[in-house]
Amino acid sequence: MKQAISFITLGVADLARSRAFYKALGWQESSASQEGIAFFQAGSVAFALFQREALAEDANVAPEGSGFNAFTLAHNVPSEAAVVALLDEAVAAGGKLVRPADKVFWGGFRGYFADPDGFLWEACHNPFVELDAEGFIRLP
Repeated sequence: MKQAISFITLGVADLARSRAFYKALGWQESSASQEGIAFFQAGSVAFALFQREALAEDANVAPEGSGFNAFTLAHNVPSEAAVVALLDEAVAAGGKLVRPADKVFWGGFRGYFADPDGFLWEACHNPFVELDAEGFIRLP
């Protein structure tokens, strides 16, 4: 298998609410979006929002589930101040602050917020990983 991720799709309870949340964060919805699915370009990855029940049906699994989903999404930023600003922006857009920004034992700085469906986002400054001119992480 080629080492690539093309799409990250979140199964959401209320598509309109989730669309509004990500737009409030400044994300630009793609013209490829349709009534039942929202697409956003996120660097080299496409990010999508789809009704939870419909996504579960598509994958042939039960839609029930709550609590920790065993993954987080992360947005790396160039400074500690940018972490705080991102957390504030997410809360102002309707997200929930899960962990305030603080220093991490390995030298980074991070905090967590949850989107309206509880998907966890880490806002992180990693001083050991460079961001390119567009703000995207580039691993060595």
